[in-house]
Amino acid sequence: MAASEGPYPDDPGTDRAGARAPGSPAPISVRPPRSAQAAARSALAALIRRDLLVLRKHFGEFVGRTVMQPFLLVFVFLYVFPIIGQGIGGAAGRGGQSAFATVLVPGVVAISIMFQGIQSVAIQMSQEFGYTREIEDRVQAPCPVWLVAVARVLSGAVQGMISAVIVLPIATVVHAPGVHARLDVHWWTAVTLVPLACLAMTSLGLLLGTAFEPRNIGVMFGFVVLPLVFLGGTYYQWTRLSLVHVGSFHWLQVLVLANPLIYITEGMRAAFTDAEHMPLYVIYPVLAGFCVLFLGLGLRNFRHRVLS
Repeated sequence: MAASEGPYPDDPGTDRAGARAPGSPAPISVRPPRSAQAAARSALAALIRRDLLVLRKHFGEFVGRTVMQPFLLVFVFLYVFPIIGQGIGGAAGRGGQSAFATVLVPGVVAISIMFQGIQSVAIQMSQEFGYTREIEDRVQAPCPVWLVAVARVLSGAVQGMISAVIVLPIATVVHAPGVHARLDVHWWTAVTLVPLACLAMTSLGLLLGTAFEPRNIGVMFGFVVLPLVFLGGTYYQWTRLSLVHVGSFHWLQVLVLANPLIYITEGMRAAFTDAEHMPLYVIYPVLAGFCVLFLGLGLRNFRHRVLS
């Protein structure tokens, strides 16, 4: 019999008309494999889902470490100090204390975002690069090495946004009688700036987590994190730093511009209050630039440490 000329010319189970003989095996249809981009997207989504699943299982622990420091800050500054007649704004009475509360509450939200980025990325990353080399389990995923780090940054950013949602109401209601933070939510600024701030801080967490060894975490907090907090505008407005000057040079107002946290605290004041703040046309591009810088350096360090 001549070779078949049906739809499967090399299949001996078909005749010239393409009809299949009874009992003959069906041809095997081979689908084209997934593209590398599709496989990478699937792996990225799986890594993020894994991190969020771990977060859901330990949500109580997450809430505890998220609210502890912000709660203590507002409890001491906005409740204890006004009650005992001491503290910032005390000389101006409840009006001055309320003005300070308006400045402090957005600052508390900002540092909660920063600490969440460091805890969820930097601390975890330094541990995974430690003696056990747990990071090797992640980099076996079917995706580029850099995508594993991006997944950690994105999942950390989600945790940062959750922490902001949790901390803001707590910081708003914990205060002494007569002390009130004057909040006015500007939704467009809030929904755009909070995610950008979370990405910037988790990118910073990636950079710190790949730059410091586990044994040097204390050095990281002492020489990096604490200066960021105290020079990051948590307790004061950037515009008020113009009062600190030598001659006509406002040296501290210029110095803190190298601190990424100052843009987040000022952005939170723009998002949640009507207090005086740094212009938004400065905050957005500079914060985006910090995000790109931290992420680029962090990815470089991550790849170097994984492949070394």
